[in-house]
Amino acid sequence: MTGAQPVILGDMPSLSKLYVNAAATAARRRVLGTDAGITLPPCGHEVRGVTAEVGNLTAYQHLVGETASDILPAGFIHALAFPVSMSVMNRDDFPLPLLGMVHLANRVEQHGAILFTEALDITSWAENLGGHRAGTEVDIVAVVRRAGESTILWKGTSTYLAKGVFLPGIDKPSAPAAPATFSAPDPTALWQLGVDTGRAYAAVSGDFNPIHLSVLSAKALGLRRSIAHGMYLASRALADVGAVKGESFRWDVSFEAPVFLPARVALDISSVNSPSGAWVRSSYAAWNPRSGRRHFTGSVSAL
Repeated sequence: MTGAQPVILGDMPSLSKLYVNAAATAARRRVLGTDAGITLPPCGHEVRGVTAEVGNLTAYQHLVGETASDILPAGFIHALAFPVSMSVMNRDDFPLPLLGMVHLANRVEQHGAILFTEALDITSWAENLGGHRAGTEVDIVAVVRRAGESTILWKGTSTYLAKGVFLPGIDKPSAPAAPATFSAPDPTALWQLGVDTGRAYAAVSGDFNPIHLSVLSAKALGLRRSIAHGMYLASRALADVGAVKGESFRWDVSFEAPVFLPARVALDISSVNSPSGAWVRSSYAAWNPRSGRRHFTGSVSAL
């Protein structure tokens, strides 16, 4: 983060209010022809003393297939921090439109177990504004510490794309090399996702983005059907990797194609151990078993 101290928010931001404000901001910019400039906000936001609700944690664990435990799963921590990150993207001086942002990738470093009883300080900021062949991308970083302490226990970096938004002065990169051909392996799991999957994840994460909730709300934003939350899919894959990953690990995911609901998703997980037999890394890929189109790939590795 830059040298500027974060703005301390008194309460955890309301995601529903942030979405409403984002819609109003987008409408105002269209009508008035104004924009937020071409630089990122000079500071981030912080909320102190955040605690998880045990009922919400239990519902999350059940939904994504995590083992019941008093330790917060890495994906749950992402959801806990998400309103703070959203509040940064909702600032008047944030240069990209919040609505319509596409989640490209997520990188998490978990440095130790966090119990649901612990009070946490959550800080988030924006960095790495850059060109993308389809628009402009940005990294939103969130870090989690025990309340009043300086040691980072969890750090997540989410890369988002503002599709079709090309800011002046930011170069468009050259076209990337063609991706390697994907040949679907025999799956290790098959997920059956109902049309209500987006609403179910919204209930435990608080992320009620309209593109995930129903056919009507998704169509209003240009999609043919609602789509599953990317972090729901990634968190479910992480749960399938299981307890072998321990309490300190790196978790990466890259999203390629949306999962339109309802859907069947095939998943393959392959693991690598050291010569001594200790777990080192698990890689995963998920795809549409009918078309063979890949939805996302990722890995979980020891720190």
